[in-house]
Amino acid sequence: MSDSASRKAGTCSRVMLKISGEALMGDQGYGLHPPTVARIAQEVKSVHEMGVEICMVIGGGNIFRGLQGSAQGMERATADYMGMLATVMNALGMQAALEALGIHTRVISAIRMDEVAEPYIRRRAVRHLEKKRVCIFAAGTGNPYFTTDTAATLRANEMNCEAIFKGTKVDGVYDKDPAKFPDAKRYENVTYDEVLQKHLGVMDASAIALARDNDLPIIVFSLDEPGGFRGILAGSGTYTRVHG
Repeated sequence: MSDSASRKAGTCSRVMLKISGEALMGDQGYGLHPPTVARIAQEVKSVHEMGVEICMVIGGGNIFRGLQGSAQGMERATADYMGMLATVMNALGMQAALEALGIHTRVISAIRMDEVAEPYIRRRAVRHLEKKRVCIFAAGTGNPYFTTDTAATLRANEMNCEAIFKGTKVDGVYDKDPAKFPDAKRYENVTYDEVLQKHLGVMDASAIALARDNDLPIIVFSLDEPGGFRGILAGSGTYTRVHG
């Protein structure tokens, strides 16, 4: 096992937090739920106060999902661009919540829209992190046919993050859906290849392959567990580690 795979989650000094757009809508069926956004921002703040440098990527499925639009007859590239714009809206909402808590935040977009976000320039983004600003990377990779999972893995590698923290509704990776099967078993550790072979649904195949090729661990945990994000970085908590 490599050094990065054997390293404890609690020793990370720079991490990528990947959450879905649906995580921001609370019990609503659509859009942003401000109390939920504020709660997640508070979780991010608690980790930021530990001195950890934080990158974020947020999906756009609470507003528009490219694959869904494509399935309804829309051209796939156009639908994906619409999904990218949805991620910018979510990023701006999270930025507002973080800055209300006193956390300096930058939204960095892969699609230029200078009035609301900075363009993606790697060295500038690294400098923001070094200045302890939270960087929210929006608009995916800027290209259709790539998911925000892949965007998160790409940016995590570019920013030299030590791990990707994938916030979900469950406290790790299970062999089957724990909401449907009471006997579902949670993995404590699972390899990239097992995730791909068993179709465990951690991230899409492109993202898993990119993480595997660069030996970047993925920590899957429950975003609904209060203090869960901080707890893992403090050396406790329940999660699944995906590694080589």
